[in-house]
Amino acid sequence: MAAAFEDGTATGGLAADDLPDGLVVADADGRVTCFNAAAAKITAVPAGQAVGRPLELVLPLEDLDGRRWWTLTDPYGGLSTRAGQPERNLLLPGGREVLVSARYVRERPCGKVVRLVVQLRGTEARRRTERSHAELIATVAHELRSPLTSVKGFTATLLAKWERFTDDQKRLMLQTVDADADRVTRLIAELLDISRIDSGRLEVRRQPLDITAAVHRHVQAHLARGQRPDRFVIKAAESLPPLWADPDKIDQVLGNLLENAVRHGEGTVTIEVAPALTPARTEGTAVTVSDEGPGIPDEAMTRVFTRFWRGSKRGGTGLGLYIVKGIVEAHGGTITVGRAARGGAQFRFTLPVGAPAFLTQG
Repeated sequence: MAAAFEDGTATGGLAADDLPDGLVVADADGRVTCFNAAAAKITAVPAGQAVGRPLELVLPLEDLDGRRWWTLTDPYGGLSTRAGQPERNLLLPGGREVLVSARYVRERPCGKVVRLVVQLRGTEARRRTERSHAELIATVAHELRSPLTSVKGFTATLLAKWERFTDDQKRLMLQTVDADADRVTRLIAELLDISRIDSGRLEVRRQPLDITAAVHRHVQAHLARGQRPDRFVIKAAESLPPLWADPDKIDQVLGNLLENAVRHGEGTVTIEVAPALTPARTEGTAVTVSDEGPGIPDEAMTRVFTRFWRGSKRGGTGLGLYIVKGIVEAHGGTITVGRAARGGAQFRFTLPVGAPAFLTQG
């Protein structure tokens, strides 16, 4: 970390006030020499009232047991081998929580501390993450309980009373077990996708893709499951630019959008495939899925692609559209939601086209 001074600047041209986290620097005597804007916002102490004062008065931190933090850690008089303090939850006056970490800058190894650098962060982001994780765990537990209970019940019954059931009864129970096993498999796949999206590790295996053929294939699958042929209208441009994308991932996107339109929408489901410009004004292909149902309320539009959003109370984990957005963005594309011409929901995703860079170089 660059050294910070009273004027709020740092060596190398870095301004302390440009840092997203709170930065507090104290000199060899324990007096504050730098107190950036983020630190002032977190602590509600103006920078002008902090610089030049003793660190322990400017930041009267306590641990969760009410013990004074600077007395416990003793940065200037404690172990000479200590390099700092890892991040932990501490309390400011009034009981406000703050995440604090510190680094001890010494004149030489095991020498005296010549500068103490403290980083402050608010706890809001961590709490949001913790709440999100808790919601995910609760959702997964709820979604797993039902199919696993069914699987356990049917298998236990079959094992105990196999001879008492007719072949048709056995087939029905095994079909139910098979469907519930598929449900668990889908949920596990969703969790893996979320993990990869959140960590930026979602792999996209690009290859030439006939997006129109993929749309027809998904519609045929719905017809095979009993949907009426007149429920779907496909409008595809005759000439489309070559598209390179991950077929399996795009199948996930199309499958989710069509399933939502059929399950939550009404009337005709229209799928349009046409050339389009990406936000970067480059060549792309757009797929639009519209229905004629009640649509999505305006106040919910901004939440559609967040975790656990459900368009209705009719089941589902609420993770599908979050994954869809992650897949589209991993391809360098965009996805939007709006209101269709006849009032239903309209989802439109645009993918950049052309061969990957490694095939066009050299």
